[in-house]
Amino acid sequence: MINKAIMLATVAHENQKRKGTDIPYILHLMEAAVIVSQIKYDPDLICAALLHDAAEDSAMSYESISAMFNKRIAGLVSSQSENKNKSWKERKQHTIDKLRKIEDDDIKIVCLADKLSNMRAISRDYHNLGDGLWERFNADKNEQGWYYSELCDSLVSLKAYPAYQEFEALVKEIFG
Repeated sequence: MINKAIMLATVAHENQKRKGTDIPYILHLMEAAVIVSQIKYDPDLICAALLHDAAEDSAMSYESISAMFNKRIAGLVSSQSENKNKSWKERKQHTIDKLRKIEDDDIKIVCLADKLSNMRAISRDYHNLGDGLWERFNADKNEQGWYYSELCDSLVSLKAYPAYQEFEALVKEIFG
């Protein structure tokens, strides 16, 4: 099932790159899946990490994910998706609000894996590019700092995991 998710994610994100880089997007998805597997080895969670952007950023639907995998994976993917019709700030506020209400740590684990992968890339690129890095994004450093700091608070139920501790340390390092 995990191999099937890797292949599907590869096709769904073919030719996509990480913002402002030549790094294939599939590497972010694979990193998120590895992070999930280090927290909790659950094939459904790993597949959800691999597919977490598939419905949002490609032509794939939740229904097709459910049919190819199962309803749990489709639900986990759905829980990670944002409404691209809303502004950046509205989308991020909705994510934060939703995470604060969620008691299901599996949803939070998939989210943490995605955000930790993002913070690793931000940290690496910030050390190489400095403040020029923020030109890649829809929000400046202060807004990004607000978002990632709020994510730390929203994901605090995972504080016992080394992945959360790394995430929190990177957020503090980059955003103060």
